[in-house]
Amino acid sequence: MNRLPRFAPWVLFALAGCFCVAVCHLRMIPILPTVSAAVAGAQDQAPQDQGQDPAAVNMAPSGPSYTTEAPPPPDEASAPGESPDDSGYAEQPTATAPEPPPALPDYQQPPPPGDGYLWQPGYWAWGPSGYYWVPGAWIEPPYMGALWTPGYWGFYSGRYMFYPGHWGQHIGFYGGINYGFGYIGLGYEGGYWNGGHFFYNRVYNNVNVRSVHNVYHYNAGNRVSSLARGNINPHTSYRGGNGGVQARPQPSEGAAWHEPTASRMTSQVQHAQQFQSNRGQSASTNHGRPATMAISKPLPADRNVKPTVRAQGNSTPNRGGSEREEHK
Repeated sequence: MNRLPRFAPWVLFALAGCFCVAVCHLRMIPILPTVSAAVAGAQDQAPQDQGQDPAAVNMAPSGPSYTTEAPPPPDEASAPGESPDDSGYAEQPTATAPEPPPALPDYQQPPPPGDGYLWQPGYWAWGPSGYYWVPGAWIEPPYMGALWTPGYWGFYSGRYMFYPGHWGQHIGFYGGINYGFGYIGLGYEGGYWNGGHFFYNRVYNNVNVRSVHNVYHYNAGNRVSSLARGNINPHTSYRGGNGGVQARPQPSEGAAWHEPTASRMTSQVQHAQQFQSNRGQSASTNHGRPATMAISKPLPADRNVKPTVRAQGNSTPNRGGSEREEHK
């Protein structure tokens, strides 16, 4: 009669151990996937664990012979007749305006229609009625390996001037403007050419994998953050002046401008002209929210546009679209 109480604690301990083992066995299957998913998510958000940036090939190698001069202070006007400071690494301005362009709006990017199309981000252009929004669009490049450097507004000599974009082997200077969709202000993170095919970064592009097959994933978040530190408003649409992006061209951007380049295609110029008289695109009417932010129909390529070496003192080597899209 006295032996049962002596072994009772050991019996209860054994039963409790069996119960714990059974519970852990039942819960093991749901626990492991949850932990694995959390670890995978953490790794996916850590740029330092992604390896080398594939889009680094978009930046031109900068040799020691190329140097850039610091731009003048934001509010300092140049002497009468002096060329704009950006004329050494951008095409000649096609428009001037007495006031800065509105902030860049947020909008959705349509998916690319297929492999090989490049994104031209939307931008503010100047017309007879003031600023109007040119919708973003996918473009068929004029030649294999071409990259699009967007145009930008810059302040100089008391005026705001629009420097149009251009095609080239590498990404040039576009004022440090963060247009989004891979154009973070320096270089291009939206994709890169490899073996005659364009590979799309799904972090910055709205890609439908059923129509686009060359994709990858790379988050350049750390570099984007570092570039944006000097820009209080991430939607700033111009360089220099009060409130503008205070960016200086990097040696790689200047080197890209000294490579063979080509001006805008006629289809790009016509695209801008098409929305000039649309009241819904006018900043005075839409108050910074254009009726059409982007279009899904791609712009066709102009195969007559070829990259050429720029003659000394000539900033316009090949004008695929010679018409000026904006009015002074």
